[in-house]
Amino acid sequence: MSYLKTLALLLVFGMSTPILQAQSSPEFDIFQALPADKQLGKFCGFEMATFTFNGRQAKVVKPRQIGLTAPWIWRARFWGHEPQADSALLERGFHVVYCDVAELFGNSQAIDIWNQYYALMTKAGLSSRVALEGFSRGGVYVYNWGMVNPEKVSCVYADAPVLDLKSWPGGKGRGPGSKRDWEIFKEDYHLKTEEEAAQFRGSPIDNVDKIVKAGFPMLHVCGDADEVVPTDENTDLFEKRVKALGGNITVIHKPGVKHHPHSLKDPSPIVAFVLRATYSR
Repeated sequence: MSYLKTLALLLVFGMSTPILQAQSSPEFDIFQALPADKQLGKFCGFEMATFTFNGRQAKVVKPRQIGLTAPWIWRARFWGHEPQADSALLERGFHVVYCDVAELFGNSQAIDIWNQYYALMTKAGLSSRVALEGFSRGGVYVYNWGMVNPEKVSCVYADAPVLDLKSWPGGKGRGPGSKRDWEIFKEDYHLKTEEEAAQFRGSPIDNVDKIVKAGFPMLHVCGDADEVVPTDENTDLFEKRVKALGGNITVIHKPGVKHHPHSLKDPSPIVAFVLRATYSR
């Protein structure tokens, strides 16, 4: 067994310390690559830099010691909400990053901004593969970026994710949707009428074949009683299609739980999934 896999398995099955720097791991301070006018602060006790990137708010949190291969996880939306998995990964040597592309709903502009942000992060020294983390509508962002950048993705962790924009914000199924966000979505994709929006095929649910072809493993955490992003219209249908095409997806169901709270009180299953994906590819 390789050194990397051995260390990864130790982490997954109970080792509490991070995969720290070894002979082949980088030594750098990512803050040195960020704009001089960045604002410094704290996130879960770790050092954080907040700055503007292409007119968008961006954040980088660095671990106390960098993990082997300089791993990182990229939060798509709702920075700081239910951060227990992020905090646990920081303890294990991951950087945690964020680049706000709200409310672009994963369109080509959002993908372009993220492409540039990815270039900044990797040029600064982070790994060429990143774990993507999408809460709620963040699911659209991580999948739309991931399926066109498969070689850059180690895995996707999606939490109560929107996978069909007609379900949310469209409200075309059981959920209430959001009229305001539906209008923003139509503007983002240059859809002038409801008829054009009805023909939209740019949600992750419409592109399962491309996502499966990308080859990265996926973990979803969902409340079975989600009243905002109905599971049967999103993760359940997505999972069925992914498995039919031979894709790698695991779903953790939370019986009786609605859209909130996100994540898990004990994030160990999420952390183990990210570690396995990061150190096995």
